[in-house]
Amino acid sequence: MAKIEWRIEGPHFVNCNCAYGCPCQYVALPTDNTCKAVVGFCIDKGFFGDTRLDGLLAVNVYSWPNPIHEGNGSMQSVIDARANAAQREALAAILQGEGADPGSTMLQIYRAMCSEYHAPVFAPITLEIDMESRSANLSIPGIVETQVEPLRNPVTGAEHRARIDLPNGKEFRVAEVASGTTRASGAVSFEFAKRHAHFAAAALTSGGIAA
Repeated sequence: MAKIEWRIEGPHFVNCNCAYGCPCQYVALPTDNTCKAVVGFCIDKGFFGDTRLDGLLAVNVYSWPNPIHEGNGSMQSVIDARANAAQREALAAILQGEGADPGSTMLQIYRAMCSEYHAPVFAPITLEIDMESRSANLSIPGIVETQVEPLRNPVTGAEHRARIDLPNGKEFRVAEVASGTTRASGAVSFEFAKRHAHFAAAALTSGGIAA
C-alpha cells in the first residue's frame, strides 16, 4: 500500500505533570519519573491524502507510569464531532502518527511508546488558544478539562515570559512556556494543577516538522 502523506498546521498546546520548563525537553528524566499529558490541536489547515481537515479540533491524552522512552503508556484520541467519516478516519490515523517516518514526529514516537490504545472518541470539543497571551481553555465534558495561563512571578505576580528553542525538535522549533491545570476523567485519567504547559504554532507532517 502506498504511503499516505499528511499535514496539520496551526497552534497547539501541551500540558503535562512536569515542573515548569519540563526536563524532558532537555533529555532529562521527568520531574516525578512519570508522564501525564494532554495535547490540543487547532487545525487551521490540514490534509490526509485527499481528505481536507481545515478548521477541525483534535486532542490526545497520554499517561506513562515511567519516562516516555521506557514505554508501557496508554493514550486516547478525542476527535471533533463535526468531522465527517473520512475526516474522522484521517484524524485517528494522524493522531497515532500513522505513516510517519519512525522518530520523525512526537505523534509517531508517543504512539510507539504506548502499549495501550483506547479507541478514539468523537465528541464536541471546545478549544480556545491564544498564543500571544499564552492562554488556552479546553473542555470535553466527561473526558478532559484544561486551563492554561501565563507564568507569573511568585513575588510580584507579574506575567513572566519564557521560551524553549529546539532546532531539532520533534514537536516544535520554538515554544512559549506557560502554566496549566488539567483534570482528565476519560479512559486515561489523571489530575494536576499549575504544571508545565507550552504553546507552539507548528506544522506537523508525515515527514516531520515542516520548515
